Amino acid sequence: MFLLDDIVLAPLKGIIFIGKKIDELMQKEISDEGRIKERLMELQLKFEMDEITVEEYDKREEELLDLIERIRADKENNQQ
Repeated sequence: MFLLDDIVLAPLKGIIFIGKKIDELMQKEISDEGRIKERLMELQLKFEMDEITVEEYDKREEELLDLIERIRADKENNQQ
């Protein structure tokens, strides 16, 4: 009976495994301060090349800076 359950549930378990791996990669990407700084530099370059407006630049810059602050706060909380 358990063998049949394993066979039937194998595809679902595979999808769950892949979902967890994708989530881990996303969390790593989000919490990587260096990557956020790269995104800030890309944003500044787009602004300087007139690819985005001042409003869009300000909004996205604020979001990225807030993200860096949260990352630093999380690191500080984890050290204590």
